Amino acid sequence: MDASWLYMYMPIAGVEIFWPGLVLIGFSVGVIGGFFGMGGAWMVTPGLNILGFPMAFAIGTDIAHIAGKSMISTIRHAKFGNVDYKLGLVMLVGTFVGIECGAQLVMYLERIGLVGSVVRWVYVVFLALIALMVFSDYAKAQKKRKLGVEEGEKGVEGFTWYKTLHKINIPPMMHFKVAGFTCSAWLPIIVSYLTGVLAGFLGIGGGLLRMPALVYFIGAPTHIAVGTDLFEVMISGLFGAFTYTLKGRIELVAVFVMLTGAAIGAQIGTVATKYSKGYGIRIAFGCAVIGCMISVILKQFGHNNSAAVLVLSTIAIICAYIVVIMFKGAAAELREKKARESAARA
Repeated sequence: MDASWLYMYMPIAGVEIFWPGLVLIGFSVGVIGGFFGMGGAWMVTPGLNILGFPMAFAIGTDIAHIAGKSMISTIRHAKFGNVDYKLGLVMLVGTFVGIECGAQLVMYLERIGLVGSVVRWVYVVFLALIALMVFSDYAKAQKKRKLGVEEGEKGVEGFTWYKTLHKINIPPMMHFKVAGFTCSAWLPIIVSYLTGVLAGFLGIGGGLLRMPALVYFIGAPTHIAVGTDLFEVMISGLFGAFTYTLKGRIELVAVFVMLTGAAIGAQIGTVATKYSKGYGIRIAFGCAVIGCMISVILKQFGHNNSAAVLVLSTIAIICAYIVVIMFKGAAAELREKKARESAARA
């Protein structure tokens, strides 16, 4: 049977791509991005590379796709009051400078023929570190809970590095009302510069590290970190798309194919955050990171088909988990509403 109709030619990159894989990545990343606040892009760059895009095109196309999809998720989170615009705008200062630094590094590595291998190994290292931090934090919080530590406004917390960083009193000091803390403006600027460099280098919008950084280093509650990060991802994605367009490394056909699925998925993921506790979000995120990391390693060692199956399966399973959370939560909320109405009539 001729399967050629399942492949789409990408005119700028000059490669044929399995388009159902693009649709699945777009939809799943929309769901996962809206749920985790990561833009979902931490799995798109390796996913596109595994499907056949050269690494520089995977990075540029991913960043362009981020901007459109994150705009949808940000609007939804804003309605729930999950976005600290003041914090997001302060962080943009460091983000813009960082993205351009990262993009220039990619162009240099492409010129010397090392971009694919270097970016994949950097991905593996950071995915491993993020997974380690998430699961270690969960274990620490569980230990505190078992010892009977009282929950604060943010619940029982694991790592609280932000408490030490908030003691740094380098002016100007700023109060962020929505996130609920005061700190030196230099703290979010420096954090956003570092995540911006990685955004430009890895094509991730910065969300892979920015959401955990907002929680652990800056001190934002998880739901505020998700919404504020998506606001940041939207703006930084637009800037990243601009700089990679100038460098001729964006495949617009793939961007539009993925955005078709992402527009629907982002709505589902954002609504699902209403029905999941902070640590439920983080543990699911950790599992997704590990699956993505293993697929990148498989790609690096030439196991292209296995890598493609693993990355697509991982995002499909995590996506299904989030959809189940949304339907279960919505059903429970509907039952409670009916019970209240019945009690009121009685």
